[in-house]
Amino acid sequence: MTGEGLPIALIGILMALWLVGATVAIWIGLSLRRQSQKMLRQTSRLARLLETAPAFPVVVKGDGRIEAADRFSRLMGLPTAALTLTDLGGHPDGGLSSTDLARLEEKVRETQRTGKDFTLPLPILGSPRRLLVVGGIADTVIYPNGAALLWFFDSTESLRELETRTEEAEKAKAAFTALAGLIESAPLPMWHRSPDMSLNFVNVAYVEAVGASDGLQVVQDGIELLETESGKSAAAFAKEAMEKGEKIERIVSATLGEERRQLRVFDVPLGEAGQAGVAGLAIDIQDLTTARQEFRQLSDAQRHLLNMMSAGVVQFGSDYTLSFANLPFQRLFAFRDQWLTEKPEFARVLDRMRENGKLPEVRDFPAWRAERETWFRNPEPSEENWLLPDGTHLRVLAQPVPDGGLLLIFEDRTEQAQLASARDILLRVRTATFDNLFEAIAVFAADGRISIWNRLFAETWGLPDDLLIKHPRLDEILPLMAKHLKKPSQISIIGELVRMTTANREQRRSKAAFADDRIFQIATIPLPDGNALFTMLDMSDSLKIEQALRDRNAALQEADGIKAKFLANMSYEFRTPLTSISGFADLLKAGVAGPLNDQASEYVEAILSSAERLSEQINTVLDYSQSEAGAMPIARENVDVKKLFVDVADAKAAFAKERGVALHLRLDEASGSFFLDPKRIGQAVSQILDNAIRYHKPNGEVLLFVRNSPDLLEIIVSDNGPGMSAEDQQMFSGDGRKSSQSADESILQGLGLPLAKQLIETHQGTFNMESRPGEGLTIIMTLPGR
Repeated sequence: MTGEGLPIALIGILMALWLVGATVAIWIGLSLRRQSQKMLRQTSRLARLLETAPAFPVVVKGDGRIEAADRFSRLMGLPTAALTLTDLGGHPDGGLSSTDLARLEEKVRETQRTGKDFTLPLPILGSPRRLLVVGGIADTVIYPNGAALLWFFDSTESLRELETRTEEAEKAKAAFTALAGLIESAPLPMWHRSPDMSLNFVNVAYVEAVGASDGLQVVQDGIELLETESGKSAAAFAKEAMEKGEKIERIVSATLGEERRQLRVFDVPLGEAGQAGVAGLAIDIQDLTTARQEFRQLSDAQRHLLNMMSAGVVQFGSDYTLSFANLPFQRLFAFRDQWLTEKPEFARVLDRMRENGKLPEVRDFPAWRAERETWFRNPEPSEENWLLPDGTHLRVLAQPVPDGGLLLIFEDRTEQAQLASARDILLRVRTATFDNLFEAIAVFAADGRISIWNRLFAETWGLPDDLLIKHPRLDEILPLMAKHLKKPSQISIIGELVRMTTANREQRRSKAAFADDRIFQIATIPLPDGNALFTMLDMSDSLKIEQALRDRNAALQEADGIKAKFLANMSYEFRTPLTSISGFADLLKAGVAGPLNDQASEYVEAILSSAERLSEQINTVLDYSQSEAGAMPIARENVDVKKLFVDVADAKAAFAKERGVALHLRLDEASGSFFLDPKRIGQAVSQILDNAIRYHKPNGEVLLFVRNSPDLLEIIVSDNGPGMSAEDQQMFSGDGRKSSQSADESILQGLGLPLAKQLIETHQGTFNMESRPGEGLTIIMTLPGR
């Protein structure tokens, strides 16, 4: 090779090398292009997967900046793309709340610092969505500065489902707890058996029934409540229920505590084919069984009693068929017992009654019968009166019973109807008799209504018949009656007489002056039936005679005054022989003349008692005479008030007991001393007490009340005796109880009240009387201090 050929060869070699290099470069470039296209396709697929993945990856770098897809911001409800983790908060209608953002930042910092993974549920503001954040450390090769990779999962439905399941679980747990508590506290023995039929659980009632200490002992020892029945244990019955897959019920006897009881037992398989075991419970039906037996006994006794009654009784069931008929019903309606045992229906029974002539005659019997069938449906009982063709009067009571049936009671009122007819005749006779009496008569019921009156009563008071026939109350007719009185205001006295007679059952009398100068004597008399008879008798003519008698009585009173003076003068002459009588009687009683037999001793006691009584009366006459003459000596001194009146009451205690009168003493407000004559004041109060006790009905009451102050002494004597009229009070120098005085009592006893009045007035005191006839007497006395 020449020198020129060498460069050319080198160039050729270089060109060949360049060509080879270019060829290699092109091959490598094509290879790299294929790899790049493959990577682009793989990247596109990964990007698509990330776009469609249910989780959103977010990279949080060390400086707080984040890398995330745009749809992540839309998921968070943010108006703009978030660049930092802080951008996820601070929005009112999207993103995270400040609290949740702080929690997320804290978890991210912890992961960036330690590489610890975390899971955090987060709600989105303004949206029902719930996110689940799973965080961990990012790839350190790609992100060498400790970035955190967060995966945001949309777990709304999962969390809702979880919350729902949690809530259902809590409810189920609460229901189970309540059910367990209910079973535990149930009064019925209850238990549960495992699939192998061993006891698994028992309640408190079961434990108490078998007498165990607790449920654990029962389960461990396998203590059965029920005994073996026909060679079959309680577990065998439970196993049978589990095998059949259905509840088994039976009635057995068992011992509960120390008492033998009858139980209704249930074995109930739980789950499919008893996979959850068998539950059992026992219901105590001993009381129910006893009640049923008692009901049957009561029913038998009731039927026996109904057969003994005079009224016919028949009962129908809710299906309208006859269930019971007593013997009086069969006799009354001529029924055969054999036909009744067929339990005929209600309509057939009525048909048979009609055939036997035991129903009232009616024009349309089918309609009448249909109307009676409504008795079964009526909420209230029905009552009718039947007049049978043979003249029998029946009272029919139809009483619906709670089970939908009907009870009929037939009462034969034929005799009562006859008696009512006779009563009507007697009433007409009585009315005719009343209308021809010379007295005006009316009868008032206990409620004040006028029930009976005669013609003269209506004419006297001018009451129209159309008013009286309505039987008005007394209060309604009193204003009409008042117009006929001389003093209309006195009509209240008449009303009070009728009311007191009906209430107290006591006869009352009064007078009524009419405007035409007629005077009527009025009397109200209690009747045995609780009513009051009101009678009026014209006393106008009789009063003229009465006035003449009054004039004569005045003359007699004058003579009586003369007699009183005579007695006062003669009283001094009585003392000497009375003293002798008392002295000799004391000697006889002391045995000076020798021992006395029982009869003689009794005579001596009578002489002494009479002498003492006569001496007291003579002293009263003398004291009254001195008081009338103004010569009564008064010796005042400071006296213990309470002791004074206790002594006075004690002195009258025996007399009150003898007369059957309760004497009450009230000195709660009496204390200290008072300036008075103890003898005269004690004598005055003693006379008043004597008067109250003497003229009093048995079982009466007398009250002595005393109270005092430094300037005033007040003495009150009150009783619930017959009382005094105003006229008698004005003339109380007599006894004031004339209607109560016996014929053998001395007129000298009537000087007690006048003497007491004189003694009080001698002390410059006051003496007042308050009384109404029949309402007792109250005497009020006051004495001034120094």
